[in-house]
Parts: sequence; C-alpha cells; structure tokens
Amino acid sequence: MAPTREFNISLASLCVMASEQRNAERTDPGVAAASLGHDRPDVAAYRALATDLRDAVDGGVEFDEYAQVLYATDGSIYRARPAGVVFPTDAADVRAAVRTAADHDVPILPRGAGSSLAGQAVGPGCVVLDLSRHMDDIVDVDADDRRATVQPGVVQDHLDARLAEDGLKFAPDPASSNRATVGGGIGNNSTGAHSVRYGITDAYTEELRVVLTDGSLIHTREVVLDSPEWEGLVSGDDLEARIYRTVRALVEDNAEEIGARYPTLKRSVSGYNLHKVVSENDDGDRTINLSKLFVGSEGTLGTVVEATVSLVTKPAETALALYCFEDLVAAMEAVPEALEFETSAVELMDDEVFRLARESEGFAEYARPIPDRAAAALMLEFDSELHDDFEAAIEATNAHFVEQGAAFDVIEAYDDAAQADLWSLRKAAIPLLMSLEGDPKPYPFIEDATVPPEELAEYVQKFEDVLEAHGTSAAYFAHAGSGTLHIRPILNLKDEQGIETMHSITEDVTDLVLEHHGSFSGEHGDGMARTEFNPKMYGDQLWGAFKELKTAFDPDWLFHPGNVVYRDGPDDVGPDSDRGVGADMREHLRYGADYQSLEPQTALDFTEEGGFSQLVELCNGCGTCRQSDSNTMCPTYRASEEEIQTTRGRANLLRAAISGDLPEEELQSERFKEEVLDLCIGCKGCANDCPTGVDMAKLKTEVKHHYHEEEGADLRERLFAHIDTASRIGSALAPLSNLATSIPGSRAVMERAVGIAPDRELPTFTRHTLVDWFEARGGCQLAPSAADDQVLLFPDTYTNYSYPGPGKAAVEVLEAAGVYVDIPTDLAPSGRAAYSKGFLDLARDRAERNVETLFDRVRDGWSVVFVEPSDAVMFQDEYRDLLSGTRVETVSDASYGVMEFLDAHRLDERLSTREHGRSLTYHGHCNQKATNKDHHAVGVLRRSGYAVDPIDSGCCGMAGSFGYEAEHYDLSQAIGRILFDQIDDSDGDRVTAPGGSCRSQIGDRPGEQQPPHPVESLRDVLD
Repeated sequence: MAPTREFNISLASLCVMASEQRNAERTDPGVAAASLGHDRPDVAAYRALATDLRDAVDGGVEFDEYAQVLYATDGSIYRARPAGVVFPTDAADVRAAVRTAADHDVPILPRGAGSSLAGQAVGPGCVVLDLSRHMDDIVDVDADDRRATVQPGVVQDHLDARLAEDGLKFAPDPASSNRATVGGGIGNNSTGAHSVRYGITDAYTEELRVVLTDGSLIHTREVVLDSPEWEGLVSGDDLEARIYRTVRALVEDNAEEIGARYPTLKRSVSGYNLHKVVSENDDGDRTINLSKLFVGSEGTLGTVVEATVSLVTKPAETALALYCFEDLVAAMEAVPEALEFETSAVELMDDEVFRLARESEGFAEYARPIPDRAAAALMLEFDSELHDDFEAAIEATNAHFVEQGAAFDVIEAYDDAAQADLWSLRKAAIPLLMSLEGDPKPYPFIEDATVPPEELAEYVQKFEDVLEAHGTSAAYFAHAGSGTLHIRPILNLKDEQGIETMHSITEDVTDLVLEHHGSFSGEHGDGMARTEFNPKMYGDQLWGAFKELKTAFDPDWLFHPGNVVYRDGPDDVGPDSDRGVGADMREHLRYGADYQSLEPQTALDFTEEGGFSQLVELCNGCGTCRQSDSNTMCPTYRASEEEIQTTRGRANLLRAAISGDLPEEELQSERFKEEVLDLCIGCKGCANDCPTGVDMAKLKTEVKHHYHEEEGADLRERLFAHIDTASRIGSALAPLSNLATSIPGSRAVMERAVGIAPDRELPTFTRHTLVDWFEARGGCQLAPSAADDQVLLFPDTYTNYSYPGPGKAAVEVLEAAGVYVDIPTDLAPSGRAAYSKGFLDLARDRAERNVETLFDRVRDGWSVVFVEPSDAVMFQDEYRDLLSGTRVETVSDASYGVMEFLDAHRLDERLSTREHGRSLTYHGHCNQKATNKDHHAVGVLRRSGYAVDPIDSGCCGMAGSFGYEAEHYDLSQAIGRILFDQIDDSDGDRVTAPGGSCRSQIGDRPGEQQPPHPVESLRDVLD
C-alpha cells in the first residue's frame, strides 16, 4: 500500500515488502475462504476434467458453481460461465493444465486481473488460467540495458515501483495499472494517457516464453531471417517450426494488403499484428519476432508465462495546462495543434463530465476550478525530458490556444498536488458516468475507436449524428492526442431494443471509422465486443490470413476461441466441430433482454442507490477492488488474493443469487453467509474507493438481516450484537471478570462454546467507567457561561467500559478549547455492533431511541461528539438508512468525531500547546476514510506541533468482532501484518489511531503497548 506521508518511504521497497508478504500468506490456508470447510462440489459436466487437473498441477483447481460465477465476468458488458479455474504456480503448471484441458477437448483462457473492457477475459466453457495469484514475480531488472523480465501476473504498478529505484518505468500506463497485470497488458496490447509520447505495449515487448496448445514451451525473440538461428528454428516438424514458417509466408504473401489495410496510427490494437512481426533491425537485417504477434492476441495463440520488456527513463517533473473551450468541436480542432508543442499527453473532457463531477460529493472539489461555460477542455502535459522551462512552454501554448485560438481560459498546474487534482478529474469520467441511476448506462462497446487526430473534429461531428439518429447521447473524454476518444452511448441493455440499437450503432460507427482511416480499437482490444467487425476492417484476404494464422498456432482452436478471429462455419479451417464459429456482440451479455432480478423488501433505505438490486448491479467489474497499494478496499483480498474476497466477487455472487444464476435457496445457505458475507469485514472502503460506489457493507448487512429472519442467529452473533450488555456486566464484575479468562482451560471452553479465537487477547473491563469518572469529577469543569460551544460526548461501549482514557482526554481537550461538555446517561448504544451483525431491528430501535433523546438538545445548539469513529459514522451515515425524517437528519448533521469537531470548527486554534518536537505515525479508521472524514485528525495534530506521517493504510484486520472469531483469526492477523509492516516502515516516534479495534490489533503485537487515540496525543502536549 503506497504511503502518502511526510517521511516518504520508498514506494518500491513497500511494494517489494508487500509482495513478499503476499507470498507468505499464500502458504497460510487460514486466509482462504476454503478454510471455512464448506463443500465445493465440482460442476458435474467438468468433474472428470477437474480431477485430472488436480492430479496434474500443484496450484489450486476450482470447478464449483461459485468459481464459475466469479470468473464469468470482467470489466465489460459480457458474462459467460467458464468450466472452472486453475491457479498455476509456475510454467510447469501452465503446461500441465494446457495438456490436460486439450486431452478433454476443453478450451483454455489465460487471465490476469480481469479488468478488460471488451470481454476478452471471459469465455464460455473455458478452463481459466488465473495467472495473477501466484505467477507475479519480477524475475530480473537490468537497469543498464533498460530491460525487465517478469512473470505475467505482476501488477504494473508493482513493477513500476521497483523500476523507480533506477529512474525507469514501463512506458504503457493504462488507467487500471494499480491492478492490471503486465501479462494482461501484453494480451491486450495496452496503453494509456501517454501514448502520444511512448506508443503502446508491442513497442516494448522484446522476448516472451509462451506455452503453446500442445503444452510445449517456446522462447520468442528477434531472429534474423535466413540466419543459422532461423534455419534451426524452421528445420524441424514440431509446432514451433510450423508456426515460424506459416507466419513468414503469411506476411510475405500478404505484404501489399497489410500495407493497405493496417491504419498508420499510434494506437491500433484490432486483429493480429501481422504488420509488426517482421521488421528491419538497426543493422539493416530483416527479422522476425513472434513476441510482437502474441501482443494483442488476447490469449488466442498461447499463454505467456514470462516476458522481457524494454523500459524508458522516468521524467523527474511534469506540468499541466488545461484549456477551456465553449465548443466541443473547437476543442477537437485544437488537438493536432497541441501535438506540435512536444506534449507527453493530450487528454479531453467534456461538459457532461464536469456536470457530474460538480454534483458528486467525491469529485466536486476537482471540478471547482472549471468555468461553468466550458463545453470541453484539453489537458496538455509537459515533462522535463522534453522541456527545460515549463513556464515558457505553457506561455507558448497559452499564446496559441487562448490569445490566438478558440480557448477562453487556462488552468496551469506545476506542483504535484494541483496536477493530481486535474488527473483525478480526468480519471473520474468513467466512475461518474457508470454511477448514473437506472438501467440505461453508458456502456463500453465502441468506446475506443481511433482515428487520426487531424480527422478527430469531423469524426466527432459525424459520431454525434449517429447518436442522434439512434435517439441517444454520450459523454466524450480520454486520449484525444492519439485520436482515441472514450465515447460511451447511453443504452438499456436489459431491453431488446437497446441491444439492437447497440449493434446498429456499432455498424454505423465502424463504417465511420473506416471512412476516417481509423481502427475499431485503439486501446481496449477486440474481445466479444468487436471481433464480429474485424472482417469489415481487414477485408477478405487478411481475414483469411488471420484464420490461417490462428490454425497454425492452435490447430484445434482451443485457446480462447471466437476472439480476435472466428470461423465462418464448421467446414472452415480449424477443428471438425463448431468451436470458434461465429461472433456476435449481442451474445453472452451480462444482462440482456431475459435478465431479471429480485428486488427484495429491505429493512434499510436503498432509495438513493435506486434499490437493492441496482446497488448490486453498479459493480461494472473493473476490478479496482483488487488494487493493493493505496486506499482501503478490499482488506480481505489483500491478504488472500482470492477473487471471492473482492468487492467485485461478492457483487457477482449477489447478482447471481438475485437473478437466478445460482439456485434460489443459495442466498440463505451457510456457505453463502460464511464465504461471501462474513468475509466482508464491513470496513465501508468500497463505498468510497469503488469507482461506482458499491457499498458492500450495506448490502451484506441487509442480506444478513434476512438470513437471521429466515434461519435465526447463533449464540456468538447475538453475543456480539449485544456486546454493550456483556461489557456492562464485565465492568460491574471487574476485576474478577478480567481474571476469568486466565483460568486454565477457559479459552478452550470459549472457543468450543462461542467460537472465540483462543490466541486473541481479549479486552479488559474497568470498574470505574468513563461515566463514573465524569460524575466523580463533578461533570464539566467549565461554566456554561464561559463556554463558546456545547457538546454531548457519546459514551461508547469500548470507551466507557474498557478504555476510558480517550474519553477523559476528549473531555479535557474540549474544555481547554472552551467547549462545555456533558456525557448523557440516558442513551442507548449506537447500534453499530447490532448493525454490523445484521440485527437491523435492534439497530433501528437503538437509533430511534438515540435520535429521540438527542433531538431537542441538538435543536437547542448542542453537537454530538464521539471518541470512537465507527459510532460517529453510524450516526452520520447508517442512521439515515435505518430511519427517515428531519429528526434523524438533524441529529446526524450535528454528529462529529472528536478530531473532526475540533478541526471543522478550528477549535484547536484556541488551544495552547508546548514545544515538543514529537512525531506520530497515523493510522486512520476505515469508516472515516469511507466518508471522507479521516483527514481531520492529521490537521489538528500537525497544528499542535506534531510531525505526522499519515500512512496510506487499509483496515487493521480486527474490524470489531471479526478478529475475535476463531475461523477469522488467521485472516485478521494476515490483514494486520500488512498494516504492521507499514507502521514499521514509518519514521514516527509512536503510532496513534482513533479506532478502538485498530488500537487493540496494534497493541496485541508482541512487545507492543496499545497506542493512544489522537485526542490523547493532543491532550499530552497541552500547556
């Protein structure tokens, strides 16, 4: 997880550490969903295949229905159940899996992160080879030669973090680089915002090691034609020799057609790279490099198990200039001119993106500088390898575009923070568009067609005519400098007419692209979305060459059949079957005209999300929940690397359960509850980090509520839901209650009776509660007349009965800031524990009591302040889902975490603190991060003189009761170790954390003491 801190540890060393940690966790079966012990029967049709695969490979083999559902989708509009999934550990496993699948005549599909947008990471009835879990090593980095050798499953950001140590990077930079794998990028021929400067993946793929359809392993590299090396390769009669001979013949026999048909663009990733496989090297020799052919082949020719890629130097600095236009076409007309100024990126955004950003709580701050009358904006990036003087470079473009051109304003950004804000606005386009309410959505299917930049303006005008003719609209954004605009028409793909409109638009747009000498795909590939139209782009002769090429590599069309190229019928080249016959973008849709889902009666209010099923369906499969180096989402995936433990995996299984893709009773099954729901720890990270805002914690709570109503709840769940009662009794019986767990055998009894992990340190109870302390001191020590503000400090369960220290500190700090404090004694628990366990009736009862008790005082000007972040967020967020009306809104609006209250009202500026020179490592609370309230503590602590290192950490792994549960203990510890490593890497003198669970998890480390709450750290430096 990448830190954002003053002390700035090496991101590279952090990623290496994280990789080593992940490798260690893989050997721990306790982190896997399978450790919960549920049967996972193989789907009957593939049982024999699954058995043979388990005998053949060392890695995992999953052929049950859950595995099929989890790997049936990617980031596209498509869904197709595979046969099952294999998790190879090395090249030998891949070879064995390919041979075994071939023996059973079952197709094969290699897959990385599954973030593909055209459907190329899904395949009906395929054996999926998930190369991301185990085969993710950086094998070698040769900084002098500027080359790196990697396994296909390495995440690109992890590779770039390692390369940054040597001032290098892998040039292609897709927006999904924080979870996308290098192998997936090779399969797709990926690129990103900087393609105007660096080009695409095929330019940097030098050598590959590839498993072919017969299980053989070949090494592709540059080979001089007719050299001794060439003669050695083609002299045999094995599959590799036949491939080399066929490829050379196809290139030479079709040379004229290749020259005529392939677009001369920086980005063109449709079809096979016949135009790049044979070239002339620096010595003037004609060479062949099959690596270039595997790039962009989408797994249809073989499975890459190792890649050697060339690297570029990383510019030390960059600057941005964003030019605002009153007309979209005028912005398009400016693109070719922008390319004349040695830019490293030229990106476009239109007014629809700006509008949605302004209306979004998460993105409004980034759109604030954009003038209201801007219909479009071009963002130009300049880097220090091309420009010595950024201000001079931007002065020149200002003169051209503003003073002499059609732009009416410019926003300049020179520092990292300002540039990050503009990039955040640009990258917000897709999540903002995909979060539109209702079934019509801006779907990707012709979203990355590419034309020459000089034809872009005319192309956009004609594209708008196509949309108007079909009665829809779209937003325009992305890589204008390379002629690639991500244009997503808004359609309802649950409707037959919407599906046919999609096909008709694609027909018209592909005609338009050909008219403008473009490519149907400039970035996202063919897949299920565009393979159908490749014959139109390449013509009969090259289409025939593609089929001959595919058959030479894969005689039985076992590798991902029907993608990139398809057979016209069973009698066409290829096997004596219908495998790979035909391609139709309307088939295998994730939704489709026959899709139906249940809309259950819910205990929580899902109005804002459009309903329960709409919230589930907001997951578009992009896989952001698989990123592991920043933000919060998704803690359990980071420790296990299992798809079922991602937000996407849980959403896929929920969607399958409510749409009939899984049996109707599955939603109420023990396995679904324990593997899908209970392994979501309720951190709420997805509510903020997921691009479309899939709030899995809310969905989980609702489903668990229904489960309790249907199946009941066990003793442990009831115990934790009523933890306030247990804590009150424990406090009343202290210190005897604290000694009970030290009786020999008591922990074993607790494990057997209620499933409490025997190795977990249990909280102790104090007989003298926070409320007792407050009453004993005579209440607030500040006279009401001397106070500027007045607050009700909520006595949460943990602070009141177990660890009053932060509560005492909160009282003392608030009083020092001139705030009158009262601690009410007539409140119910917040309901957080009950809510987390799915006891929504109990949570609602407690919410109603608290709102009724607090409303009058809040209306009279009191604020409600919390020491425990999860309780603060319960009032601020979940109460609005449990209750409705002005009373709950009034109380919710007046609720604050204690550090939030101090910061929001700048009350800490009233405090007098002494010089101390101390530093802190700050670990924020997941719930506050999810609601964008985590930053307050850092600001207050810094103003009080601390040097604060706010580590970019995820969940601590304790997550309320989760870390106490025996079956979750190993996973809790694995999540915790990720945090511990970040803490150890920080330079802070001491850790501080607002969450009680977080402080317990950190304090349970051998030799560690429980860290202070930030308000305690603040109290400690008061004069």
